[in-house]
Amino acid sequence: MPGNPDRPPKTQPPAADPWITKFLQHLATDRGASGYTQRNYRQALLEFLRWHHEERQQPPAWEKLQRDEFRAYLRFLGRHNLSRAAIQLRFCALRTFYKFLIRNGILASSPIKNLALPKPGKRLPKFLTVQQMADLLAAPLKLLPLTGEKHEPRGCANVACQRDVAVLETIYSCGLRISELCGLVAQDIDWGEQLVRVRGKGKKERLVPIGEPALVAIKNYWNLLPQTPRGVSPVFYGSLKKLRPVSPRGLQLRLKKYLMLAHLDPHLTPHKLRHSYATHLLDAGADLRSVQELLGHAHLVTTQVYTHLTTERLKRAYDAAHPRA
Repeated sequence: MPGNPDRPPKTQPPAADPWITKFLQHLATDRGASGYTQRNYRQALLEFLRWHHEERQQPPAWEKLQRDEFRAYLRFLGRHNLSRAAIQLRFCALRTFYKFLIRNGILASSPIKNLALPKPGKRLPKFLTVQQMADLLAAPLKLLPLTGEKHEPRGCANVACQRDVAVLETIYSCGLRISELCGLVAQDIDWGEQLVRVRGKGKKERLVPIGEPALVAIKNYWNLLPQTPRGVSPVFYGSLKKLRPVSPRGLQLRLKKYLMLAHLDPHLTPHKLRHSYATHLLDAGADLRSVQELLGHAHLVTTQVYTHLTTERLKRAYDAAHPRA
């Protein structure tokens, strides 16, 4: 089938659904969901809306839908060879949407509750080794233009490279999601206590330690700016002319460049730096509960995936070194 196998073919969408519109507003304002979550949930709900319109020739009456209709939708997704993760994402959006409808008194219980879905395969998160991480952190400085006898870098290229050093150091030092990093403002940094206030998913705040190398990198970057950021000014600027914070997309593109400079896989995402942070902490003896709090995970089971990484590494080391393995 041509196109993305994780997306059923599109047809002309039906008229906008008022409850979906309210739900998406709720995600953006009340829950503080990331742009990625808002986009994915919107797409998932509109796909279901389109499917129902084509199958039933009318928009869905959410309070009247039965489990059999969602089973039919599940079979429809299966016929289009969607991955198990893609199906899980679509039903996660539907479940969250129905919780919203229940809170608004539209119905008493969800027709999707306890609906059996294909279980996603276990995928261990990718991460960089300590040495690979060090190579990546050094990569932005390789792009600095050198001029004069003292080889002093100059101009906007220097500002951008020093910013990116600070960005990478901060992500790795604090284990931040890219959206959390882009949302940092100057007053979030407690320089004396070496702490950063982070606004995570659902507007939940947490305090995270930040290491000296990251603080030094931020100071080096700020020293190149026309004015030191204060108050609610962004920690990392994407545009000095418009004083806009750095964007997730801009960081992804620059990270790709630095990965290639460090001779690493250019397809690794900023989130893999967060995986590296968690894995290195556990390898060094940090306890799982502490890592859960540092990452801002609501549930311990989300953090436990990193223990599989460290356990697998221990097994390999044992097999390679023990004479009776």
